[in-house]
Amino acid sequence: MDLPEGLDWVRRSPAGRAWLAALPTWLTECAERWSLRVGPPFRQAYASLALPAHLPDGTTAVLKLQYPDEESRHEADALAHWDGDAAIRLLAHDPGRRALLLERCQPGTPLHDLPPDRALDVVIGLLPRLWRPAGAPFTPLAQEAAGWINRMPRAWERAGRPYERRLLDAALDLLTGLASSQGEQVLVNQDLHAGNILAADRGPWLAIDPKPLTGEREFSVVPMVRGPELGHSPAAVRHRLHRLSTGLGLDPERVRGWTIGHTLAWSVADDTVFPEKIEVVRWLLDTD
Repeated sequence: MDLPEGLDWVRRSPAGRAWLAALPTWLTECAERWSLRVGPPFRQAYASLALPAHLPDGTTAVLKLQYPDEESRHEADALAHWDGDAAIRLLAHDPGRRALLLERCQPGTPLHDLPPDRALDVVIGLLPRLWRPAGAPFTPLAQEAAGWINRMPRAWERAGRPYERRLLDAALDLLTGLASSQGEQVLVNQDLHAGNILAADRGPWLAIDPKPLTGEREFSVVPMVRGPELGHSPAAVRHRLHRLSTGLGLDPERVRGWTIGHTLAWSVADDTVFPEKIEVVRWLLDTD
C-alpha cells in the first residue's frame, strides 16, 4: 500500500505493523460494502489512512481507516452527535474495522490559510455550535486528566527528562486543580487546531477529525491556542489565548492552565519528544 510518509511512525510498533497488514483487506471490504470507487490516499495523513471516494450516485466522500488509538475511538459518535452542524457529516461507520465514511469538504482549504485574526473569528463563530451537552460514551475530561497526571512523570523519566522539573510540577498542579473544579460539561475536542477546520460549500467552515471528551468549555480552545498553524511565538500564543477567551466568554486563567497541562501531557508520545509543545508551556508559565 502507498502509505503517506506521515504514517511511517506506525511501523515502529507491533500494533502498528498489525494495523498496516490488515489495511489492504479492510480497504477492499469497505469499498465493496459501501460500493465505493476510491483514489490514492491523501498525503497529509498523520493518524489515519484517508482516501477520496465516490458513492454510486457520484457523491464525493472520504473513506477513513483509523489507527486504533483511544483518543479517536469515539470520533464517529461525536460526528453523529453534531449531525453535520459545524462539523462534517458521518455517512456510515464500521466499528469493527474502525472505518468511517465521511462527507468530503470542498474545496477543503484549511483554516490556517486565512490571516490569523480572521481564522480566530471563524473559531469564535464555530465553537459554540459544537458545545453540546453529552454523556456516554464519551470519556470525561476529569478521567482523561487523571490519566495524564499518572503517566506524565513516567514519560518524562523514560524520555530522559527533556524539560525542566518545574514545568512538570506546574502542569501536574494545574491539572489536579482544574479537573476537580470544572463548569458545565459539554462535548469538547482535544484536537481542534487550525488544520482540522476546512472550508466547505455547506459550511462555510467545518470541523474534522475530532478526539472527543466531555468537559468544560475552557478546555476546547487549547489546541487552537498552542497550535503552530497560526504562528509559533510567545506573542502569537498569548494573543490567541486572549482573543479566544474574550471572544467566547471564557475564563482566561483556566484556558491558560488547561493549555499548560494538556500541551505538556502531549509533548512526549512513545518516547518521541515534541520541543515546540514544550516551548508553548514555557511561554505561558513565564507570563507569571
